[in-house]
Amino acid sequence: MPRPGASLLSYRASIPLSNHTLIRLAELIRTRRAEGRSRWRKLDPARQALLVLAHLRNGDTYARLGAGFAIGTTTAWRYVREGVDLLAALAENVHAAVKRAAQLAYTILDGTLIPIDRLADERPYYSGKHKQHGMNVQLLADPAGRLVWASPALPGAVHDVTAARAVGLIDALTSVGVSRPSRTRAIKAPAARFGHRSSGIAIGPGCLAASGTSIAPTLASGPSANAPLRP
Repeated sequence: MPRPGASLLSYRASIPLSNHTLIRLAELIRTRRAEGRSRWRKLDPARQALLVLAHLRNGDTYARLGAGFAIGTTTAWRYVREGVDLLAALAENVHAAVKRAAQLAYTILDGTLIPIDRLADERPYYSGKHKQHGMNVQLLADPAGRLVWASPALPGAVHDVTAARAVGLIDALTSVGVSRPSRTRAIKAPAARFGHRSSGIAIGPGCLAASGTSIAPTLASGPSANAPLRP
């Protein structure tokens, strides 16, 4: 924290997202405000959308966002929470996502750990596999590595198979007849997009042909926030 009377320095930063993403989220926020007959706010929908994307994509903390957008830390948290809820409402449920994935030649199922700050009750969030605190998220991706579905976040200590079962993914895959899983090999992905190696399980009618190198590594986790969102 700056000393009393000290000035704050600011700088420009970029977010590797298209302008369409910003416009879409701003429209959702504008609609929500109109439905709730929201009174005047410090940030207009476009600025709030920019704040939300800066947090989600760049991992900027609420304190930094509050200083950069000239709002309080609590207000920054509330704006991010509202934006995340609006985006989450657009996502398919697990059964709809699995039905769509079942139409593909094969699907990549993998888990990833999103790092978080340490909590008071840290044991449920410590991943022995990754040797750090985080949240476990299960992902479905198509053969080209494009995200099909992401599960709700569970504490990092939860094993991948247990997590997939807890979010209903195993039952959903079984219900559409997806079978014959095969382990894929980890590969080095372009650092600009992923930044780390990842391996997964290929599932689906053509998964045996995909038992070689996978081209669907999981997205790299962004920096942790000073107050991580709860699942």
